Amino acid sequence: MLPNYILLDLETTGAIPLRDRITEIALIHFKNGIEVDRWQTLINPKTNIPDFIQSLTGITNQMVDGAPTFKKASAKLLSYLDGAVMCAHNVRFDHGFLKAEFKRIGIDLKQKVLCTVKLSRKLYPQYKSHGLSAIVERHKFNCTNRHRAMGDVEVMLQLIDLAKKEHGLENLEMAVAELCKKQTLPSGIDGHLIDDMPETSGVYLFYGENNLPLYIGKSINLRSRIMSHFSSDHSSTKEMRISQQIKHIEWVETAGEFGALLLESRLVKELQPIHNRKLRRERQLCSWLLSNNPETLPLISLVGEEHITPKNMNNLFGTFRSKKQAMDIILKIADEYSLCLKVLGVESGKGSCFRSQIKRCKGVCVGQEDKELHFLRAKQAFHSLKLKSWPFKGKIAIKEFNQENQKIELHIFDQWRHLDTLKNEIDMYDFKESKQILAFDLDTYHLLSRHLSNGHANVINF
Repeated sequence: MLPNYILLDLETTGAIPLRDRITEIALIHFKNGIEVDRWQTLINPKTNIPDFIQSLTGITNQMVDGAPTFKKASAKLLSYLDGAVMCAHNVRFDHGFLKAEFKRIGIDLKQKVLCTVKLSRKLYPQYKSHGLSAIVERHKFNCTNRHRAMGDVEVMLQLIDLAKKEHGLENLEMAVAELCKKQTLPSGIDGHLIDDMPETSGVYLFYGENNLPLYIGKSINLRSRIMSHFSSDHSSTKEMRISQQIKHIEWVETAGEFGALLLESRLVKELQPIHNRKLRRERQLCSWLLSNNPETLPLISLVGEEHITPKNMNNLFGTFRSKKQAMDIILKIADEYSLCLKVLGVESGKGSCFRSQIKRCKGVCVGQEDKELHFLRAKQAFHSLKLKSWPFKGKIAIKEFNQENQKIELHIFDQWRHLDTLKNEIDMYDFKESKQILAFDLDTYHLLSRHLSNGHANVINF
């Protein structure tokens, strides 16, 4: 399959490399397709193994008490890793733990890797699940020691042997070669940055010369999305320009997609990257404010975002990025509902409006139609544009939790305004809103409105 590779699996005290520790290592070493060695060892993590992990793996605190520390086992492990491709099921998990453990003893691990999850997906695309448990059940593999390191390594070995049998060695090697194809970053950026990119949701930032913000994006898989910008077949001229100008990459992990959307929107407005257009702050955001009194003239007035406040929300209709856009909508609605532009306040002058002369106004401007009827028709006409009233009694938190990295975020909102994002529920009870009143943000309004309407939002009322 490969000239020199190892099948490796780790057991750990948890799922977070920077916090948790390795408790067991197992590997099988192959050269030129022939198994040349096997090695396994328990590791003393120098920390408590949680009860549920002990129950899952069968590895107890007592078992690892006399085992070598990672530092003591590292020389032996490095002898296997040297010059080999490390193959693991969800290899980023194992690689992340090894990098973290080696970093603690002053070693910067740079390892070629192959993910057998991706290999399984490539060879067996007809199946939805490619976890080890699903593979064992689907292919009827023999596995007497599931969730122990060597037991899981032997499942990977059975998968490779089955793939050789069902697809042939040549097709297996082609699939492996494609997965091992080196992904590259633009010149001037450390290629090993790829290894650090998480496959979780978040926001990424590209910078050019002198830390000029070039582009900000979001994704549910940061690594995949970032690397897609640097494919050899750039999908657009913009992608090509970004690739040529980029000097530095940063990213921020979030607990979920909603948090990534919020953060992307905020950062684009704050940093104004040159290749982002859609989310930049609009300077002329405005809305139509409808009077409560049919006798009031004009009946509607165009107000700026400083008037888009909770007390006005019931009488605000539409949000527009320019006065022209707002006016175009009014003219269209007036045509459809035979509304008077003079009473609305759009047309000036004395006497009847121009539209009444061509039978597009029912004459409210000259007393031919009752003002109350015209007012009710106007309210009906504007209904589809009405801004939603805040559906809660006070502040709320939208909670997101990422199982993979155990990240929690609580996005605090009031009256459609995003006040803050907290990292744990305890902080909610000490939360103090900034004295600075945040302006209404159209993108935040739409993001939150959509998220609440999808039925999956985890809402916590203050």
